[in-house]
Amino acid sequence: MTKREGQGARKLSFGLVAFAAFAAVCAVGFGALGVWQVERLAWKNSLVAAVEARSTAAPLDLDLADWSAIDPEASEYQHVSVRGRFEGDDTLSQAVTVHGGGFWVMTPLVLDDGRAVLINRGFVTAAQRDAGIPRQDGVVDVVGLLRASEPDGGFLRSNDPDAGRWYSRDVAEIGVASGVDNLAPFFVDAEAGGETYPIGGLTVLTFSNNHLVYALTWFGLTLLSLFALYWLLRDRLRR
Repeated sequence: MTKREGQGARKLSFGLVAFAAFAAVCAVGFGALGVWQVERLAWKNSLVAAVEARSTAAPLDLDLADWSAIDPEASEYQHVSVRGRFEGDDTLSQAVTVHGGGFWVMTPLVLDDGRAVLINRGFVTAAQRDAGIPRQDGVVDVVGLLRASEPDGGFLRSNDPDAGRWYSRDVAEIGVASGVDNLAPFFVDAEAGGETYPIGGLTVLTFSNNHLVYALTWFGLTLLSLFALYWLLRDRLRR
């Protein structure tokens, strides 16, 4: 073997080792991502099952419940009922629904004991808002789903209480702007109450679940990386 041939062999060996190491790292990384997606799939399936159970259970009576013991995140979409009177002004939070663009109508419901909870009475269009939003007088019974506050804004914009522009249903911020005391740290999406505005019962209970597809994709890339490593080593050993 000449000196030049020996140098070429060493360069080839270094390139082989580098590519083999790269393929091995890719295989490990893709495999880890596949396992992570399998774990996410199990978590999402558990979440869907929990939401289905909470949303279809007998309503939890908020009049009798200890609100300080309720974790809005862990109890979100819990079927609940509450009785009280609508008081104060409506807060209109921007919304996009199956009925198009418009607003959620957020109204404080005051209980006999002085506690209050924001009720999302439903959806209205801009035209309905301008025409006037009806409200039931006297004591009302509200049945719906418990929802967690939305403090981070929405539609890529932050709420502007001074200007009356609301892009998310931030319970604490709405409470301050409305001057409502003893407000619950959650709100309630009211169930559908007929065909008149506001339109209730529009809570979305479907969740994107593509984790199985992602897992299969990552595992497929893992197999391709392993095949590339095997083909390269086999070809080199043959030589």
